[in-house]
Amino acid sequence: MARGPTLLLERAFVGGPVCGVDEAGRGPWAGPVSAAAVILPDNPRKVPKGLDDSKKLTAKAREGLEIEIKATALAWGVGFASVEEIHDLNILHATGLAMRRAVAALATPPAYALVDGNYRFDLPCEVRTVVGGDAKSKSIAAASILAKVARDRLMTEMDARYPGYGFARHKGYNAPSHLEALVALGPCEIHRRAWRPVKLVLAGIDPRAVGAAQEELPF
Repeated sequence: MARGPTLLLERAFVGGPVCGVDEAGRGPWAGPVSAAAVILPDNPRKVPKGLDDSKKLTAKAREGLEIEIKATALAWGVGFASVEEIHDLNILHATGLAMRRAVAALATPPAYALVDGNYRFDLPCEVRTVVGGDAKSKSIAAASILAKVARDRLMTEMDARYPGYGFARHKGYNAPSHLEALVALGPCEIHRRAWRPVKLVLAGIDPRAVGAAQEELPF
């Protein structure tokens, strides 16, 4: 039995290129949500080795694979949806917007998209959802890596723009140091105002006092 993602799902489609699509950053308290789309070569020998769900890889491994993916992919694209767009659209629809931008950035328009998860986003091609797709499809795994690395890199840049929050370390996710900074400094421009810990601090309430310190999801 093959271990890790394979190209089998991609090969099930005929009639046009197949891209894998995945996102990064739906849960954090701060920063944009990112997405990536990747069309890999049909020949397994031309596909980077070690592709897997980005969460299973170290930062160093992801960064190395990012270089290989961009060098070998037939096409790749990355898209973001801003904190303002997350606030206006909600996180689900902002994720779809980031995915559409990623697919639109592909140099080769895809005929099909394999999207990680079970929600059928509105993309400019046929869509097939794949639950646990980053463990089943190499294209989705590659997309998960590009989306994660792109967002992590952006959050590291935000650390310099908004010092004191530790964005370079936790990338905007729930972390004790992030909570401490949020309470001490108050939310900055890239905090998601609808997320409950952020919303409570804006209302003058310490999230730790009402048991909301571990929450990532918005109201």
